[in-house]
Amino acid sequence: MSTLSLFSDGSVNPKTQVGYGAYLAFIGPIPSLAFLQTQIHVRRFEATSSTQLELQNLIGALEEVKDKATKYIIYTDSQHIIRLLERRSRLEKNNYCSKKGKRLKQADLYQAFYQLIDQLACEFIKVKGHQASRHKEEIDQVFTLVDKAARLAIRQEKPSV
Repeated sequence: MSTLSLFSDGSVNPKTQVGYGAYLAFIGPIPSLAFLQTQIHVRRFEATSSTQLELQNLIGALEEVKDKATKYIIYTDSQHIIRLLERRSRLEKNNYCSKKGKRLKQADLYQAFYQLIDQLACEFIKVKGHQASRHKEEIDQVFTLVDKAARLAIRQEKPSV
C-alpha cells in the first residue's frame, strides 16, 4: 500500500485577487528538504480569495496525483478546508444553498472537493502555519517550504500596467 503525502498552501493579494497555490507531493519517508524544494509545484489563480484559492489549489493538486497512491495524507493550514469536512452533511442536505435558499458562491468547488475525496482514501492533518523555526517539527519544516514558495510567487508578481 503506497501512501502519498501532499502539502498544500496558497497566498493571495486581496487587492488584485491574484494568488498562487503551491503543493508538494511524495511517496514514502520524507526526503531531504533540499530535494523537496525542487519538487514544489506552483500555479497562478485569478479572481480568487484566500479561502477559494486554498480549495482550488488542493483540488488541482489532488487531480494531478490521484492515480499515484492508494492512500493520501493531506497537510494544510487551511481552517476552511478542515471545516468543510465537518460541514459536509449540512451542505449536502441544503443542496449547497444558504439559509435563504441562495446557492453558495463556492458550491461547485465544494462538490468537486467532496467528489475527489470520496474517490481517494484521504486523511487530513491540520498543520500550524507561520510558527517560529525553533518550534517546527519535520512535517512543519516541509510545510514551510510550500508556504514560502506560494508567498515568494505572490511577491514576485509584476503589477499590471
